[in-house]
Amino acid sequence: MRQLHRINRALTFALTILCVWLTARAAETAPKQVKLLAIGNSFSGNTTRYLPQIVAAAGDQLTFKHIMIGGCPLEKHWKNAEAFQHGATNEQARAWKALTAEPWDYITIQQYSMHSFKVETYRPFAKQLYDYLKQQRPKSEVLVHETWAYREDDPLFKDGFTQQDMYWNLRKAYETIAAELGCRVLPVGDAFENARRDAAWKGVFPDPGFDRKSAQPPALPDQAHSLNKGYSWAGKALKYDGHHANTAGEYLGAAVWYEFMFGHSVVGNSFVPPGLNRGDVAILQRIAHQTVTEGLRPKPAQP
Repeated sequence: MRQLHRINRALTFALTILCVWLTARAAETAPKQVKLLAIGNSFSGNTTRYLPQIVAAAGDQLTFKHIMIGGCPLEKHWKNAEAFQHGATNEQARAWKALTAEPWDYITIQQYSMHSFKVETYRPFAKQLYDYLKQQRPKSEVLVHETWAYREDDPLFKDGFTQQDMYWNLRKAYETIAAELGCRVLPVGDAFENARRDAAWKGVFPDPGFDRKSAQPPALPDQAHSLNKGYSWAGKALKYDGHHANTAGEYLGAAVWYEFMFGHSVVGNSFVPPGLNRGDVAILQRIAHQTVTEGLRPKPAQP
């Protein structure tokens, strides 16, 4: 009888564990609705470009608004928000009506990329913005959107300042400000750096076989697995943009936002942006998942 009692207890315990696991699994995979307000610039535009498509392909729902000004730093966003509070009616001030348009689950803020690696440019504007956001939407979670370092061959990198310097300085700045505000970091910059180091993704920039001074259209360097727009032709003019994300970078950023906010894995998501193949998408999904869910973070190179 005693042995039968032990067996029953063991079975009851096992069934309890199974029920808990099934309940948790159902919560992880159940369709979810997220209301998101992004406050940023072209970089938040990059990372949200494909977010609605990823969400729809997963069977989830997204309500999204964007307070976006190209090249806008935290200082300017705060001044516009302050002007709105004082009754300003210009377009940039009126955009702040979006703050109270919905009970947002998440509100994101970020720094202008040219200031992102200079922590002093965040103060006091990040705190002023945060306080205003929480005053108006106390139940919304404010996230600090970590932007990314420019491509390795960007003209910014000279006189001893490197792409790695930009990455490590911006990462430290975002983490410092997030800690001061008590916010979580949306790790897009880490995902970009993880991709640059990933054996299945990393590319070589600049392409040693390309001479931009003698190049004639339509010749371009090898830009396979770039996350930034890089070189392109506008007629006979060779243009370069090492700042903004290209399709691959936009997809990676959106995949990070999706995993972070929805709590669902992006791995296996059926949406494939125009210009990417399923193989590339699978790599980027893996990198986003490793960055967000598995906590993969770049480590400094060993001396």
